[in-house]
Amino acid sequence: MNKPLTLITGVSRNQGIGAAIARKLASEGHDLYLTHWSLFDASEGIGEERGFIERLVKELTERGARVEHEAYDLASGDELGLLDRIEAKLGVPSRLIHNATYERHVNVENFETAVLRKHYIVNNEGVLGLTFAFIERYKQAGHQDGRVLFFVSGGADANNLAYIATKGALIAITPALANGLGKYGISVNALDPGPTDTGWINDELREHLLPLFPYKRVGTSEDTARFVSFLMGKDGAWVNGQHLHVDGGFMGR
Repeated sequence: MNKPLTLITGVSRNQGIGAAIARKLASEGHDLYLTHWSLFDASEGIGEERGFIERLVKELTERGARVEHEAYDLASGDELGLLDRIEAKLGVPSRLIHNATYERHVNVENFETAVLRKHYIVNNEGVLGLTFAFIERYKQAGHQDGRVLFFVSGGADANNLAYIATKGALIAITPALANGLGKYGISVNALDPGPTDTGWINDELREHLLPLFPYKRVGTSEDTARFVSFLMGKDGAWVNGQHLHVDGGFMGR
């Protein structure tokens, strides 16, 4: 049986969810194509980790995976080019994990449509454009066992209006897309991991969050990766069209 080929977007930090998923899937027999966008991390994110992707690829290769990577901007509209490059290097992917995202705090006091548009271009237009391009290649390749996974968020955070609005669109489309793709053997889900310690949680915020977790600890990237590996595996296909809260029972939604 051929190894699954999985495309993971937004793999740019050692402590990040994307990297944890890549490590887990490499250990379980997946080949991987990873995208990252360090320009965002350096200018608007929580900092660029120079040389990280090269170190990660070496680590994953040592685990037995075939791995390729590239810098890719979801706002570029180059979905077909990305899939051409993946196919030339590794083949046609059967799994797509949308980990990359755009997020900027905005509330009722400073909300601007220009900020919403930036979120939409990446979180909706870029994500869905890549999804439908992926689906077309999958169909052409004759794959029978596929997965699409959106990472989403929600809740009542008054300072995250644009992010929550655009992630809400992905939650809304998930069951309808799953319904349309079932005949091709593709399951579609939206996963909300809750607050996850990927390097952005400071001590003050951690103390605020801890009482909201039944286990009295904040979620880790590895917590998320373990469940994602189940969804991507042969036993995960029957989970389909779902908005999944994989957050340790977080009570602050």
